Amino acid sequence: MKVLSTRAHGIMDYLVGILLIAAPFILGFDRGGAETWVPVIVGAVIILQNLMTNWEVGVFRAMSANMHLNMDYLIGIFLAASPWIFNFDEYVYLPHLLVGIVILLQAMMTRVVPVHGAVTNRSMHHGHSH
Repeated sequence: MKVLSTRAHGIMDYLVGILLIAAPFILGFDRGGAETWVPVIVGAVIILQNLMTNWEVGVFRAMSANMHLNMDYLIGIFLAASPWIFNFDEYVYLPHLLVGIVILLQAMMTRVVPVHGAVTNRSMHHGHSH
């Protein structure tokens, strides 16, 4: 079910990114190892990717929405699996697993075509030199 607009996905990405960067410190699992750095780095990557995506809340717009969603699948799987990849699952795994799954679901539920298709198509073919 493609229920999320690209705008909603973009806004959620900023929130998820900030949440991931803050999570180790808010939830108290910041031991300075992979359990801390994976969410912090993934959070930063999500925010950077969002800034670079060609949609409503993007700034640099260098990346297509499709590429962004494909990256989200990789990011979600990586984050969800990170406690086992980096062997900190006995210390903490739930935040990584849950947010990873949320990122995957969010990617699956996003409509790539913006709601105002006609407007976007006109503006995209307008004054772009290739």
